[in-house]
Amino acid sequence: MPVPLSTISVAFASFACLIQLGTNLHNDYADFVKGADTDKRVGQARATQRGWLTPRQTAGASTICLLAALLVGTWLSISAAPKGSSFDVLSALVTLSSAFNAVAYTGGPYPLGYVGLGHISIGYSGLGEIFVFAYFGVVATAAVPYLALRMTGAPFPWSPVLPARAAVWASVPVGLLATAIIIVNNLRDRHTDVIAHKRTTAVRFGSAFARAEYAICVLGAYACLVPISIWYGSPFLLLPLLSVPVALPELKAVAGGGRDGGA
Repeated sequence: MPVPLSTISVAFASFACLIQLGTNLHNDYADFVKGADTDKRVGQARATQRGWLTPRQTAGASTICLLAALLVGTWLSISAAPKGSSFDVLSALVTLSSAFNAVAYTGGPYPLGYVGLGHISIGYSGLGEIFVFAYFGVVATAAVPYLALRMTGAPFPWSPVLPARAAVWASVPVGLLATAIIIVNNLRDRHTDVIAHKRTTAVRFGSAFARAEYAICVLGAYACLVPISIWYGSPFLLLPLLSVPVALPELKAVAGGGRDGGA
């Protein structure tokens, strides 16, 4: 019996939220124990840094979220399994890599240190933008259409049906905007990050590079709406352009060098 689209959507939304929570909690824990979050940090309050939670409590909460995400992701992988297989390979890969990257983004002694991978850190090595674009853009946007088509027996890896192709294209502006957020965070935190040896792109290449990168991501997100709209022949795909007046002040402030931002 086919799984209803509403069930797929809710399940993947739960998976994505749990991964987001797990990632943020682990980032909160690892940045504190690695010395990036000090009393000189600028930006929103961090639970571990402020003493609201102990590092053990923050790491434990992250673990609970990620284990729950693995359970939901496993169910989706099994439900999307093609005939003759017990699970869908791509769904399983997304599930496992999302959970791994949640802790590898900042790294730290727990839990990767227990398996000899404590030195791994996506964010500290300056690869955060790539991770965010891939997982908060492509995966987050295209996963539900992929799962829906998979559960209806569409051929691997993509059906020529419009929703699948549209989702891949739509993931590009979403990924660019998500990347812009992490760029603004790195720009804001660059002074404390350099002390903690967190080699983000803002630290490696300077604030001017980060501001240009931010402008490219924001402007690129809007610019790619035009070819997408033309390709699919739908003017409704241009509706996000209505938010340009809201984006311009932020673009001018951050990319123009007026402020570092506080996303």
